[in-house]
Amino acid sequence: MRDDGENLRLPQAGGGALGKALAWAYRYKVYLLLAAIIAVMAQIAPRFLTAGNFGNILKAAGINLPAAAGFNIVMICGQLDLSIGSAMTLGGMMTVGLEPHVGWAGGVAAALACGLVLGLVNGLLVAKARINSFIVTLGTMIIVQNAVFIYCGGETIPAKSFALSDWLQPAGSVVTPQIIIQFAVVALAAMVLRWTPIGRGFYLLGGNAQTAWFSGLRTDRYVVGAFVLSSTLSTFGGALVAMSEAGANPTLGDSALMAIVAAVIIGGTSMAGGKGSLVDTAAALVALAALINGLNCRGEGYEVQLMASGLVLALVILYDAFAVYRREKKRGQRQDLLRELR
Repeated sequence: MRDDGENLRLPQAGGGALGKALAWAYRYKVYLLLAAIIAVMAQIAPRFLTAGNFGNILKAAGINLPAAAGFNIVMICGQLDLSIGSAMTLGGMMTVGLEPHVGWAGGVAAALACGLVLGLVNGLLVAKARINSFIVTLGTMIIVQNAVFIYCGGETIPAKSFALSDWLQPAGSVVTPQIIIQFAVVALAAMVLRWTPIGRGFYLLGGNAQTAWFSGLRTDRYVVGAFVLSSTLSTFGGALVAMSEAGANPTLGDSALMAIVAAVIIGGTSMAGGKGSLVDTAAALVALAALINGLNCRGEGYEVQLMASGLVLALVILYDAFAVYRREKKRGQRQDLLRELR
């Protein structure tokens, strides 16, 4: 399976220029959406088109980027991971909470180890015990969430040192080291998915698990590996945010799941598996961050921001449904013969 959208392309209406334009628009819809949001907000939102605000948009999108990459890999395999938000909070808590005892490096290592264990539990229960991934990760999400609250007592844990936070978010910088690291992680994961046999195995598994098994793919290992990557990337993302903010908040990942699910779907990842792009998901996160940021610049309330994000998601889903309808309607048709009949 490919992640470039060619396996779900709009059929060309009559094979002409209109059909090609529609196919191109469908393939790059997330970038057209991003451009449209920026163009509209530039006209209606004060101080939207400034360098500092551009940095704010990238920072808001970057917070969820590592977890979104992991979630996307799981969805490409045809599974779901609802525990990514809790894993982000866990990563932040472990990193900041252990920093006074083992340093920042030790804290990050402990956070990644916790993410690896969480992913193993999720993956083994799905792959070996054959429990639905929705049920498994819903349970681990609740367990981890409550474990974190017990650990911190529901309070924010401040860091003992601010030096690392100052380096990750230097004053006056538009594109900070924090943003660079977050986007670099997604770029590396995207290259692995697109250009390595392991990445192609994830797409094959999500496209048709039985065919993947007959092809000799160790499907259980791939499922476990996808969940391990998801949880590990999520804990790393939470650790990076906590280090940047010089503190770990027990609600750090509470809003991450819905934002990531919306971005992954807008980015074109199929919930049935076998199709998706981490680059498109990253663009969708930036688009949603730009939308919310522009509404903030206008002084709109949270309910308006939530409604606008939901409206964008609904429009993309309807557009996808229309594309599928057009494809199924024209399946098997010979456009050259139809033209002769006319």
